[in-house]
Amino acid sequence: MVTYIIRRLIAAVGLLFVVSAITFSIFYLVPRLAGATPETLATRYVGRTATAETVKLTAQNLGFYDPIVVQYGHWAKGIFVGASYDMGAEVEHCPAPCLGYSFITRQPVWPDLLDRAPVTLSLAAGASVLWLLAGVSIGVLSALRRGSLFDRAAMTLALAGVSMPIFWTGLMSLAYLSYKFGIFANGASYQPITQDPVAWFKSLMLPWITLAFLFSAQYARLTRAGMLETMNEDYIRTARAKGLKENTVVVRHGLRAALTPILTIFGLDLGLLLGGAILTEKVFSLNGLGKYAVTGISDQDMPKIMGVTLLAAFFIVISNLVVDMLYAVVDPRVRLQ
Repeated sequence: MVTYIIRRLIAAVGLLFVVSAITFSIFYLVPRLAGATPETLATRYVGRTATAETVKLTAQNLGFYDPIVVQYGHWAKGIFVGASYDMGAEVEHCPAPCLGYSFITRQPVWPDLLDRAPVTLSLAAGASVLWLLAGVSIGVLSALRRGSLFDRAAMTLALAGVSMPIFWTGLMSLAYLSYKFGIFANGASYQPITQDPVAWFKSLMLPWITLAFLFSAQYARLTRAGMLETMNEDYIRTARAKGLKENTVVVRHGLRAALTPILTIFGLDLGLLLGGAILTEKVFSLNGLGKYAVTGISDQDMPKIMGVTLLAAFFIVISNLVVDMLYAVVDPRVRLQ
């Protein structure tokens, strides 16, 4: 088990290195291959009224004339020891871990990510608990009552949940459940949990439900399909023949085996959400990582986009690492060697 964990950790570090290299290439190598010059890249970091001499000097100070491998080495070094950017008139310092420096806001990206991360973490954590409990529960009940009225109604609702996009359900829930009937708090009312836990819970309840409605529909359908397949296995009939209670057969034998694909998808979904639930944060005016990335795209602020991309990749890699370790716990047929 320990050897497996060490091997997976080494693989995770290697994967993060590959992701960082690919991300850096997308923003710096691909434009060069498409015909962009160092001066063209430097125009992102200077004002619109900058002269050609200023643009050339900026490109030289930022190292855009260096080979791409050297540029990546300097950028990767900044993650561990920090980086300094010579802008001619002044030197901008980005302390470690430096995931980039926004020349539009004149601030390092990492502190902004730390400031926005609690919002996204709160949104993803609460919604994931809701959709996992609701989706798995509904899927199990539908499988055990196959063909019943509950099964048909649940799968119809699940199909509707999968079909309706989050920006539509979010706007409808805000319009009726918040502004018209006043059941939930309005958008942009997020409160940190450290300041007021009750206000934090109330401000995120509607985004949690809206986001969980989309994902729980997928998990219900997937759980139902897995349970229908698992409950027909030979070891399930053997467990029943031994006289085990039906609840024990369903939960300890059927559900554990059916949860393997659920766990895989859950790790991916949670990792993606931790990197920023863009549509949900935009609809409910939550200043999380997703909205931060949208701002970076609209402002053409490449360091912001790179920072969010790398952080999202980190969350996805770690989520998959945890999922791989949990396989042996959930499914007794899996053995880590």
